[in-house]
Amino acid sequence: MVKELQVRGVFAENTYFYIDDHSRSGFLIDPGAQAGLIYEVIQRNGWHIEKILLTHGHFDHMGAAELLREKLVAPIYVYPDDARYLTDPYLNLSANSGDPITVAHYEEFTDGEVIRLKANSGFYLKVIHTPGHTPGSVTFYAPEAGVAFVGDTLYEHGPGLTNFPGGNPAKLARSIESRILTLPDNTVLLSGHSSPITVGAERRLLTERAF
Repeated sequence: MVKELQVRGVFAENTYFYIDDHSRSGFLIDPGAQAGLIYEVIQRNGWHIEKILLTHGHFDHMGAAELLREKLVAPIYVYPDDARYLTDPYLNLSANSGDPITVAHYEEFTDGEVIRLKANSGFYLKVIHTPGHTPGSVTFYAPEAGVAFVGDTLYEHGPGLTNFPGGNPAKLARSIESRILTLPDNTVLLSGHSSPITVGAERRLLTERAF
């Protein structure tokens, strides 16, 4: 089961729950703000969150992570190249937001790692390193559900931004072309700030824009 919850801090952002229907356990992806609201949704549905997963280290994707780590007793995971973003308000862009945000406790995953539920080892996400928006941006691919959580690497209207610290247009283009658009055409891309779009539709859009 995939559920989207739009939360709002400085920006609106799409937080996702990827939940196993049988065990009611699952993953929380990019809790950007409104920890109380996210926690209420989890409690109301009777879900057990095993891990909090971050597609990248910008504050609008992890602003509620530290508080939820404590309330849910669930570890936070980030790609190593973005670990320093969690502890540096300048890099994570919260320094000028009026409320600098840091995450003190986190663990790391690796490219290609399969993150499985303890409650159901057949329920998993695959980590795909997709740098460009930030050095440690990742996509979480759920082949069984036919979805990929792409963070800010790609939106329904085109590539993510690269004008922040650590952004790299060439790397972003390679990530999109070789790591996301190579997924099955019917894979639904779920981003942090746009509506869903399939890989096939996104490829056609980007091809049209190239001419």
